[in-house]
Amino acid sequence: MKKILLTGGTGYIGSHIAVQAITAGHDVVLYDNFCNSDRKVLAALNEITGKKLSCVEGDIRNTDLLSDTLSKYMVTDVIHLAGLKSVEESVEKPDLYMDNNVEGSRSLIAAMTANGIFKIIFSSSATVYGEPEYLPLDEKHPLSPVNPYADSKLLVEQLLDEITLKNKSWKVINLRYFNPVGSHPSGLIGDNAKAMKANLMPMIARVLSGERDFLEIYGSDYDTQDGTCLRDYIHVSDLAAGHIKAIDYLDKTQGCTAINLGTGDGISVLEMVRAFEKVTGKELPVKLSERRAGDVPISYADCTKAKKVLGWKAEHSVEEMCRSTWDWCQQLGSQ
Repeated sequence: MKKILLTGGTGYIGSHIAVQAITAGHDVVLYDNFCNSDRKVLAALNEITGKKLSCVEGDIRNTDLLSDTLSKYMVTDVIHLAGLKSVEESVEKPDLYMDNNVEGSRSLIAAMTANGIFKIIFSSSATVYGEPEYLPLDEKHPLSPVNPYADSKLLVEQLLDEITLKNKSWKVINLRYFNPVGSHPSGLIGDNAKAMKANLMPMIARVLSGERDFLEIYGSDYDTQDGTCLRDYIHVSDLAAGHIKAIDYLDKTQGCTAINLGTGDGISVLEMVRAFEKVTGKELPVKLSERRAGDVPISYADCTKAKKVLGWKAEHSVEEMCRSTWDWCQQLGSQ
């Protein structure tokens, strides 16, 4: 059993990881400032797990509070998810992303070092690859971010790589996420309403439920089968399972390694729209708009390393992604 600090633990991905970590027999402490999440998530997690989870409210740039939390709860491992995550916002406010994501990570590393904790899984992103030179994207692909959000993720990866070279005690896994979607089967936790503008699946569900008039699709003239961006969408439960596999693997590794978490398949935005329509039996009105700054046309993963090293692969279908998102959004609408 490990005692895991989950920074950003009440967020979309963090909450799903918390459930699976507890199910796997680990203890979990959540650390969050709730800028991108809701305190109602705590009650939902307690209901799903049957346990009252410990949660510390704080910013990751507060090194003293982080250090006290690590000490108080006798943390053994850290899963670091806390960070701002909107590509669009990062283009508008690059300094904010450098301060929050990069300096916040530096603060966490300092707190961990002070407490003699040297095992961390970092929530990175496939955006660090930038414009693909070849597909699918494997971990050896050149790294060339095209927006400040991706820049911040790569800078943290580099920071973690540097500390492992200076101190051989560190064990680091950078998990490069592709596009998380879907929700927990309970319908109690899912993608957060505060981030709706940037996330495709909840926006689709909002339109289908009548809360919005149409889905705005940014860019319809890309070199793809239907002109819209093509992405590797992965169910959040599969993503969470990857973290549990990574936590188990941390003790067996040395230094810093990067691992993709995706399905290996690319789906265009319009294809996802049609899949959602099929699941719900509803027609989805769309509006085609200009390309959005910072978007890459095509991105999908080579997940060979995750399967070989972690013994992990994505299991959920596109239909399950759509169905669970729809169930979650209907649950939100009933509140």
